[in-house]
Amino acid sequence: MNQWEWQLLEDKKPVENLCVAGVELRAGDRIRLHPRAGGDVMDIALADKTAVVESIEQDYEGKFHVCVVVDVDPGRDIGLMRQPGHRFFFDPEEVEPLPQAENRNSDRAKLPRILVAGIGNIFMGDDAFGVEVVKRLISHSLPENVRVTDFGIRGYDLSFALIDSYDITILVDACPRGDPSGTLYVIEPDLNGLGNSDSQASPADAHAMNPLNVLRLASSMGGNLKRVLLVGCEPATLGPEEGQMGLSEPVAAVIDDAVKTVESLISDILNGKASAQHSQLASSED
Repeated sequence: MNQWEWQLLEDKKPVENLCVAGVELRAGDRIRLHPRAGGDVMDIALADKTAVVESIEQDYEGKFHVCVVVDVDPGRDIGLMRQPGHRFFFDPEEVEPLPQAENRNSDRAKLPRILVAGIGNIFMGDDAFGVEVVKRLISHSLPENVRVTDFGIRGYDLSFALIDSYDITILVDACPRGDPSGTLYVIEPDLNGLGNSDSQASPADAHAMNPLNVLRLASSMGGNLKRVLLVGCEPATLGPEEGQMGLSEPVAAVIDDAVKTVESLISDILNGKASAQHSQLASSED
């Protein structure tokens, strides 16, 4: 059954729970996928991947299906919004509940949800700072409640992700402030002024990424922006008009420090000690 056919079932009340392998499975639980042999290419690609149960559905013949959003899917936030293309359906026999499903009420479930978003254009010199930092963070071992994603210049995708009501979002981006190249900043933008009349003058560009405009767009779409931090770096160059790949020496030299800064912020957040320099995020384009 394809996604369009499943949309016909949207008016049906989702099943609240389903017993799978002796475990009560609910929306929000994490599972591992074991598609049956002889499936299509997508089944092969998703074999052994971990995922989150988005819902449990029952078709008109009474058969149960587990709808999941895969952890490694860059568009998983879109899937959690029940949009086509990022939700996958499996029979109960094809999913394995992970231990987290048995500890739904544990303290881990109460940890703040953190989004670390890398921002930047790899063809504009030091504008790739955020992309490079997140690229390294992805290979690090981080708590399960922390999601790290390279959004590049996909402003709309980041706006949709922000709508998912993360407790704290850490943006990582080049940030020109007039200090020596390679200077790192931790800034907490003022979110209170996102809805003023002046903020409507600069709509988000699908082919560019300005953090302030992305925050405005998410706010205008009903996103509950609880707290946002920006880990920024003073660029040396954004390259010539024809573009330039590769970071300058001063910015490349602080990538490891930036990674440690983000990890330190995550640690402080989880320990209830997070603090940042309160500063208005510049409204100029990156």
